[in-house]
Amino acid sequence: MRNLNKLALLALSGCAINAHATNGMNMEAWGAKSGGMGGAAYAFDNGNSAVMNNPATLGLKAPGEADLGIGLTLLMPDVRASHPVAGSRESDGTAYWMPTFSYIRRHGDLAMGMAMLAQGGMGTEYGSGSTLFAGGCDSASAPGGCNPIAMSGDEIRSEVGFGRLMFPLAWNASERLTLAGQIDLAWASMDLRMDMDGQTMAGMMGQGLATTTLPMPATIDYARFDFSDDSPMTGKAKSYGWGYKLGALWRLNEQFRLGATYHAKTRMGDMKTDDARVIVNGGAMNGTLKVIDFQWPETYGLGLAYEDGGAWSWAADVKRIRWSGAMADFHMHFSNAAGELDVTMPQNWKDQTVVALGAQYKLSPRLALRAGYNHADNPVPANTLNPLFPAIVETHYTVGLGWRIDKADSLAASLAYAPKVSQTNAQGTTSDHAQSTLRVNYNHSF
Repeated sequence: MRNLNKLALLALSGCAINAHATNGMNMEAWGAKSGGMGGAAYAFDNGNSAVMNNPATLGLKAPGEADLGIGLTLLMPDVRASHPVAGSRESDGTAYWMPTFSYIRRHGDLAMGMAMLAQGGMGTEYGSGSTLFAGGCDSASAPGGCNPIAMSGDEIRSEVGFGRLMFPLAWNASERLTLAGQIDLAWASMDLRMDMDGQTMAGMMGQGLATTTLPMPATIDYARFDFSDDSPMTGKAKSYGWGYKLGALWRLNEQFRLGATYHAKTRMGDMKTDDARVIVNGGAMNGTLKVIDFQWPETYGLGLAYEDGGAWSWAADVKRIRWSGAMADFHMHFSNAAGELDVTMPQNWKDQTVVALGAQYKLSPRLALRAGYNHADNPVPANTLNPLFPAIVETHYTVGLGWRIDKADSLAASLAYAPKVSQTNAQGTTSDHAQSTLRVNYNHSF
């Protein structure tokens, strides 16, 4: 029973933002062409998906060309949490759909337009009644000891969504140089159903990570944070904001191009819902909950592409994702007429360096085959790893194809596979995470 209680501490004391993702929370690729080439995209024409890669590559469009793009990404995570005493449980969150829509046109030396992208829609679903989340220790437990208690037994889940409406502008400043800037309007939403046992809550209060003026029992068995709209497309707590991207593309000669891009950290308001519940020892309190300063991180990178007009072309990107500036902690604030509860859960994610390599071979002028490789070290420290949020995947192997149906229409598809990665935290719980990602994009030129 004591090991089971220790597992409960682990499972419920960390950040429960839901996301199964690839480079941390970031997708390893945007668009099916890039997706087939390991996520490389900074220095070659990858269509309208440039709005999420390097907007300067939009300058490679033919003068007068307009492109209407529709895309769909299916993320298929395979996640399991296990403990030698409490057993194991697979997440029921196994399929997340993300649509895209875009229209980009080149006028003379300028390329501009708009694109809308559902960047998130991911989550972890552990349901109710699992032994992994059944029990814990009360707040009166001595350090290193445990007075066992049962927690709610209700559903444990999390879901976060992140989307962007983007307005790029690329300028061909000369025959060899393209410069670009882009404004992104962003929105985010979150659901969370999470139990935290009393011993964990008391420990956080002792460290100053949790403070409250709410009426509390003398001994806390557990506290539950509960806000969810049960929709696969939206979350109960919502926020809005903006960000921007910059890009450049140099044509070094007829074969080589060098790209550079900078994606600013978003400026989002706090996620908020006025319909949240905090439940302590079974007694519910309704009120307003805010997730404080949840942002998408700063990213910057370089890319090199080689195309000589023959059957083969090659691309390589390297980028840096600054998780340390966006995932230092997870901060919630609950309030109602009776008082307030403020909880900060340290995350301390590490920055990532991502390497993406890709190749394309044209079987004919209408059909291209693609393959690639993507790698980044796991950014999540073991001591803050939570089974509700195992964003620990490191390597992706990708394949794809492009088919020009006719002069105006084209179709691209890709499949990425990330082999299983396992990580065990200080409490002895192991998270296993593997996943596949399918991308399909249709483009109409006119």
